[in-house]
Amino acid sequence: MKEFRSEFSVKKMARVLEVSRSGYYEWDGRLPSPRALTKLRLKAEVRAVFEANGAIYGSLKVTEGLEKRGITCRRHRVANLMREQGLRSKVKRKYRVTTDSRHSYPVAPNILNREFTTNSPNRVWTSDITYLSSRSGWLYLVFFMDLYSRMIVGWCVSKSLGHEMVLSAFSRAVGRRRPPEGLLIHSDRGVQYCCDGFRAVVSQHKFVQSMSRKGNCWDNAVSESFIRSLKTELIYHINLIDVDHAQQVLFGYIESFYNAQRLHATLGYVTPVEYEAQHLAKCA
Repeated sequence: MKEFRSEFSVKKMARVLEVSRSGYYEWDGRLPSPRALTKLRLKAEVRAVFEANGAIYGSLKVTEGLEKRGITCRRHRVANLMREQGLRSKVKRKYRVTTDSRHSYPVAPNILNREFTTNSPNRVWTSDITYLSSRSGWLYLVFFMDLYSRMIVGWCVSKSLGHEMVLSAFSRAVGRRRPPEGLLIHSDRGVQYCCDGFRAVVSQHKFVQSMSRKGNCWDNAVSESFIRSLKTELIYHINLIDVDHAQQVLFGYIESFYNAQRLHATLGYVTPVEYEAQHLAKCA
């Protein structure tokens, strides 16, 4: 009746539906029940967590995000509230791995050997390169990740696949973290990591190289996982214009979101920044 009041009088609708006008007016002036109010507030919190994280979280991470806000709710209920509001993670598309290891440079042994956990920062870094499509042509992103916290410690986007971009990202990571001698750097067998220029810099810092077996992406699964997240959460949903635009967009995703805001299941649903802060607090 309330929906059609602009078209029909309450008196006429009450007569047709065989209900009393007084009963309708009593219902119309009734305040929502405490249970209904609680549900409305929870739906608003669910939407807030979902939208604050770029519409990429499913019900599990939204539930964890609510916990961060001091709101305890079962995942099943969160999923229902998301469904009622039409909130669906935009992460859908598949991701394909690409690596070019056709060269004659020396290859380092697989020292890491899929040991993807370490007990402190700056013990093991992993690295990889991925392709990004833009209106101005292909772009290339290289990054270095600290295996302890999954934090991206250095990165560079370039129009060229030359090893210079790897050196640039590596230099930024070293300047930012000041790692000790003996740091293990794991990558695939791409020419950028095997060439004389990069190996010389690694040797100069007295770091150690480790490389995946040929054609085995699982040996660098942590880096591949980051690329998958980057592509499905960001790249597949935007149109990059050029390298400057990519620099701006990637800075927002990597530094502001991935490192500082995105919850990581591997870390117990905290961010890389929080995880390293917890480590520092334990060591203090």
